Amino acid sequence: MTLDPNQAERAQEAAQTAERGRQIRKAALASTVGTTIEWYDYFLYGTAAALVFPQVFFPNASHYVGTLESFATYFVGFAARPIGAALFGHWGDRIGRKATLIVTLLLMGISTTLIGVLPGAAAWGNLAPLLLILLRLLQGVAVGGEWSGSVLLSMEWGDQNRRGLMGSWPQLGVASGLILGTGFLTLVSTTTSDAAFVSWGWRIPFLCSLVLVAIGLYIRLQILETPTFAKLVKEKSVKKTPVLEVIKKHPKEIVLSALIRMSEQMPFYVVTAFVLAYLTDDTHGYSKDFVLIGTLIAAGVEFVLLPVFGHLSDTVGRKRIYMTGAAIMGIWGFVYFAMLDSGISWVVFLALCVGLIPHAMQYGPQASLIAESFPTSLRYGGAGLGYQLASVVAGGPAALIATFLIHQFGTGYAVSAYIFISALITLAACSALKDYSRSDISDDATYARA
Repeated sequence: MTLDPNQAERAQEAAQTAERGRQIRKAALASTVGTTIEWYDYFLYGTAAALVFPQVFFPNASHYVGTLESFATYFVGFAARPIGAALFGHWGDRIGRKATLIVTLLLMGISTTLIGVLPGAAAWGNLAPLLLILLRLLQGVAVGGEWSGSVLLSMEWGDQNRRGLMGSWPQLGVASGLILGTGFLTLVSTTTSDAAFVSWGWRIPFLCSLVLVAIGLYIRLQILETPTFAKLVKEKSVKKTPVLEVIKKHPKEIVLSALIRMSEQMPFYVVTAFVLAYLTDDTHGYSKDFVLIGTLIAAGVEFVLLPVFGHLSDTVGRKRIYMTGAAIMGIWGFVYFAMLDSGISWVVFLALCVGLIPHAMQYGPQASLIAESFPTSLRYGGAGLGYQLASVVAGGPAALIATFLIHQFGTGYAVSAYIFISALITLAACSALKDYSRSDISDDATYARA
């Protein structure tokens, strides 16, 4: 029995629709799993920098100086992220999203594993912290190229009327990476003595990165290049020097994309990294397990909320959701430190658990808000540069500045003021950034008319 031409055409369309649906699901999964692994590795370092590295790599310094030195190596990774964004942004806009993302995943996994076997200062002296800095640099380069590629993989495959939701899936990697990294360290910490944890226990989660990378590679190898980039290749519209071109043509969008992250990224690292050192010092005296468990719950709450706020941005607009989150963050900083300094354990624990809700309001729609600001041919590099430049002014120095402010003023409200100022910067930058929520971002002419 043969099908008539109309039936054959409908069958072919149904098969194509089903295949596209499978690719969309694979792209969302590959993006989320990939960013989860990248951020698992990255957050392991942040947690270890607060709890372990001062003793392992800077044992001769005072608690304050050792913490500063440890967080300084933490900052190095942030400083390297724009380099990764430029390097992988060039190739992501030249050869495609998929191939570039495989390289970033391998680079991050190998760097993290090597940190797990790096001897401390007691064995290798000054060479140990120097190698730690080098590996942290490689981590920063890797994560600098990862974010925009993962976001584009999901957004450019997905329903163009639901870009906020699709862009929020790779953002889940931050929450799930924090859950896995913090959860693993918490498990090791609670099942070993303090001496064993400092000696070898902290290394186990770093070494397990290799297993996660193997899983991530398997998933990423199953996906095809995004149809948006494939169309660009077919039309021979790929740029020769995309990063240089996006810097020349869209400097405003790059700078504004970085500045809108001030009230998102900076407080995030205060809540997830600095607070570990803050609450476990001699003044507060909480155990590291108490703080780690609270942070783990906060990550779980954010994991649920990120796609919710991403979806809301599809219905009410990116900027409206984002600016609301920034305004709440500006106020939340004062409430947060009032709760941390209350001296009441359950109040402190509650603050830890809900500390990332204002962050989720911004981070959910953030991927689509930034990525939509650049045309397809320049999107990997432009979005990556804007996103990662914030690392130098927001996330990177956050723990360092917060540590200095506490030492200088002796009160957590100094950090609250720091968060408030960051919120004002974000609100001003976001108001100046064009909202492309309802625009056709597959057409570069959209940006020529803007």
